[in-house]
Amino acid sequence: MTDFYRKSYKFTAGFFRRFYRISVIGAENVPETGGVILAPNHTTDVDVIVVAAAVKRQVRYMAKAELFRVPLLGKLISKLGAFPVNRGKNDVSAVKTTISLLESGEAVGLFPQGTRHPGEDPRETKVLGGVAMIAAHAGVPVVPTLILTKKMKVHAFRKTYVVFGKPVTPEEIAALAGEGGTGYRAAAEAIFARVTDLLPEGWSLGSLPALPAPEDGKGKES
Repeated sequence: MTDFYRKSYKFTAGFFRRFYRISVIGAENVPETGGVILAPNHTTDVDVIVVAAAVKRQVRYMAKAELFRVPLLGKLISKLGAFPVNRGKNDVSAVKTTISLLESGEAVGLFPQGTRHPGEDPRETKVLGGVAMIAAHAGVPVVPTLILTKKMKVHAFRKTYVVFGKPVTPEEIAALAGEGGTGYRAAAEAIFARVTDLLPEGWSLGSLPALPAPEDGKGKES
């Protein structure tokens, strides 16, 4: 975690937790050190802020290359740890950067769905293979991450749960991907199934059942 990020987190994380009414469950499932991918469902543009406010590590993200050309904004998001990706293309450079960050022990956020799906049941959305491919090449675990709100749209002052599931190990990912990595898409779908498995029983887009705190007292809501 850079000094700039540490200072920014100290002053902003609490604000965003209150602003989006964030409760965190399963925080103990996020490794404190070492390369790891956090793999959330994607609801809105502020998902990156919500997940970042829910963990005590710096989370690196890809951001549209165009944003880095905006005065001040580009410098700010760079200092916060974002790195550019050219959307709509197979950006090999961004993939290599992601793998390098993971191999150096960083936490990186990747959305298995690829794009936002506000107001949609995540169980009915398509999943891309990138998260499994990157995890396999970097040899790091993937933490299934559920962003849960009513109507699946993160909104100011609307209750938001961030739920972290048990990590999918590199060995599991390699087995899911198969020989030569021919099954990255299937592996990514299996990883995302771990995300949707975190949905509470009886959940629907129009409701938000309260999630219980962990029985062992770890990962308490916050």
